[in-house]
Amino acid sequence: MSRISRHALCRAIETIRAMNRTDKEHLADELFRDQPNMFGAFLVQQQMGVSLEKMEFLLDILFICFQAMKESGLSWPLITEDEQDRQLGRYVAAVQFGDDLSEQLRDRAMKQYIEGHPEQALFAFVFGEMADWLRRSIPEETDKYIILTAANFVNCIAFVPMPASKPTT
Repeated sequence: MSRISRHALCRAIETIRAMNRTDKEHLADELFRDQPNMFGAFLVQQQMGVSLEKMEFLLDILFICFQAMKESGLSWPLITEDEQDRQLGRYVAAVQFGDDLSEQLRDRAMKQYIEGHPEQALFAFVFGEMADWLRRSIPEETDKYIILTAANFVNCIAFVPMPASKPTT
């Protein structure tokens, strides 16, 4: 079951898209404080040769993901580097699994992956944004880093173990 409702995601999208530069700077500070490893996954893109223009797209995705986490009303744990590595390996394995399949089986496997994803709305939003971005941008080898990182943001949010809630008395 999704931890981020569609309503929370819509509020996050509206909030981020209405922000000015100063608001986004404050959000970046909050993101760095609360989820420094996710922010670090964004920052490292420049060292991998990703242009600042393309990093801006990824930052927008990260801001929306982070704002959606906040809008969910849940207390999110720190997403660690180990969790990021685990989810990246999981995603890459799922993608590579489809490489050896026929087109029909690959489509079925992708459909199962999407239908079984715990954060379907966030997944659909991020992958829709990536598809639009890829159509608009000039392809570069470094685009794969943006795609993998954006997918990893979603998967880390979807699969990070939440702390057990304390029963009320």
